[in-house]
Amino acid sequence: MKRRAQQIASNIQRELQNRIARGFNDPRIRGLITITKVEITDDLKHAKAFVSVMPEDKADLTMHGLKAAMGRIRKDVMERIHLKEMPTLKLEYDHGMKEQQMISELLASDPFRKGDGDVQSESDGDA
Repeated sequence: MKRRAQQIASNIQRELQNRIARGFNDPRIRGLITITKVEITDDLKHAKAFVSVMPEDKADLTMHGLKAAMGRIRKDVMERIHLKEMPTLKLEYDHGMKEQQMISELLASDPFRKGDGDVQSESDGDA
């Protein structure tokens, strides 16, 4: 059953991304929207889609618009996947992209890193 759940999650992710790529008439939904992953329960009753929105300042409003359009989105995805029973679908904002960007910025500003990528250790001068 686990493999079947993974296949369905992958199909839902692909079709959600395709549906979002077609756009919406809702002015709240703006920016680059990516479905980063979909998790589905083993009983195939519930699915959670993680959404990334760039630029980040549009994320709250975009998520609000997407959640408002969820009924239509779910119907469109269900028509494309052809499941006997479509899992309930919940959208969650994926904070992973924000955390990744913060880590990159911290690494870029690290005073101990050299421009060539080598990190000098204290024992280099002792030899």
